[in-house]
This record gives sequence, structure tokens and C-alpha cells, in this order.
Amino acid sequence: MSAARGESYFEDFPVGRRFTTGGATLSEAQILAFAWEWDPQPFHIDAEAAKGWGYGGLIASGFQTLLVAFRLIVQENVWVHCSLGSPGIEALRWLLPVRPGDTLHCRGEVLEARESGSKPDRGVVKFRYDVLNQKDETVADMVATQILRRRPAE
Repeated sequence: MSAARGESYFEDFPVGRRFTTGGATLSEAQILAFAWEWDPQPFHIDAEAAKGWGYGGLIASGFQTLLVAFRLIVQENVWVHCSLGSPGIEALRWLLPVRPGDTLHCRGEVLEARESGSKPDRGVVKFRYDVLNQKDETVADMVATQILRRRPAE
């Protein structure tokens, strides 16, 4: 990255650029609290019931995994300074269960970068994010687009 972290612009995201985030550990209490509020399926809210669903125990909601990953990406402050939002997630897959005590981190890579055809002050960057646990197993992955400010003319 040519600019200091937190001061990046669209131009600092060439195809192939990669980054890795810090980690976050999910406790059983966090998994239960999230699930009771947002995804109260038996395998997210009841450890005994989860055994009967074939998961061998309590697992985190995929939505919680997604939100933890997003927080880690934002906290890494790679594109936050220049972000103008996102038109969406193109692909999202949950590949392995996330369990209490798992520590998640993300690896990001720029897949595409193009200048906006209608708004010269911005560009559009497509990222691939892999969400990994402490064993470096990919538990989820996604492809998402971010609209980023271009570097101002001097």
C-alpha cells in the first residue's frame, strides 16, 4: 500500500493487493446472545439440541460470522477512510461451523478495480474475503464490492 493505513484511496487498491485482519474470539455467551436476538434456531441457542442436528454442539449463526468478519475488516482500516459504501455482496458461503472459542480472522484480496464511468471522484473495487478460524480453516468466504473515493487532485 503506498499510502499510510487509514489514508488510502481507490488508487491504492490494484488487482491482487492483499491484507489480513486481526482476530476475534467468539465466546459461548456471545453466540447465544446473538442467536437469541437474531437467529434463534435450535443449533444456535441450545448445545444439547445442536448435538441432535449433527453439529456435535453449539455453532454460531452464519450471520454472526459475517458481521464479525465485517467488523474485523473495518477495524483493519484498509478502506474506511475512503469508503462511500457498498452496493452489496455478490457471493457469500458458510463452509464450516464456527464454535464457541473459535478465533476468526479475514484475508482480503482485490479481484477487480475500475474507475466509475459516471462519477469521476470514485472507483469500484471488488474484494474476495476469506474468513478463517484459528486452524486457518476457511469457515466462510464472500465477494463484495466497495465504492471508494479517488485521491483528490493536488
